[in-house]
Amino acid sequence: MIDIRKLKQLIELMKENDLSELDLREGDEQVSIKRGSTAVVAPLAPVAAAPSGPAAETTAAPEPETAPDTQGLVEMPSPMVGTFYLAASPDADPYVRTGSTIEADAVICLIEAMKVFNEIKAEISGTIEKILVDNGQAVEFGQPLFLIKPN
Repeated sequence: MIDIRKLKQLIELMKENDLSELDLREGDEQVSIKRGSTAVVAPLAPVAAAPSGPAAETTAAPEPETAPDTQGLVEMPSPMVGTFYLAASPDADPYVRTGSTIEADAVICLIEAMKVFNEIKAEISGTIEKILVDNGQAVEFGQPLFLIKPN
């Protein structure tokens, strides 16, 4: 079984070096990681001059959505594919809430994969600024689960 810490290090290496795919084999173990979209991006064509007159006034461009300020926050990615849970059972208190202060070794959620509940630890100390997925939601490998403000 592959060590999650090693897997996270590989993901960070991919991000730092802007890699979209990694295939690693060591003995009997094999890891293939792909990140980003598989969509082909075509270069944009030049924009034609806007028409003048009354029709030009009615075709205003939509306002771009403003992204939330995530500067200084660390994304906590999902280490596996599975179902995300904030608590050990439906009637139990959640491990964390927005605003919770956490330690690096604190369990912050569970991910169920193949009928096995895996405790996910924070691995950094800080404050939970935002929970990015809903309880019971299916998550993908590498999908951001939390935004954490490190101490």
